[in-house]
Amino acid sequence: MKSLTDVVSGAGLSGYAEIALVIFLIAFIGIVISLFAPSKRQTYERMRHLPIDAESADLPPYRDTDDPSLRRG
Repeated sequence: MKSLTDVVSGAGLSGYAEIALVIFLIAFIGIVISLFAPSKRQTYERMRHLPIDAESADLPPYRDTDDPSLRRG
């Protein structure tokens, strides 16, 4: 009777692990780039002050004004 280690090693599945690692790295790098993108600076600055800003209590919930689905007309 073969052991599970022999069956899995003989199945040739090592390529899937490498592909998964590459996909993960691409996704991680994309998230980091989008996090530090200069175009998002104004959004992050506003969000940074929301918890402590006394005037923010009068504001409606945050909406991304750059999102075209939120535009009227």
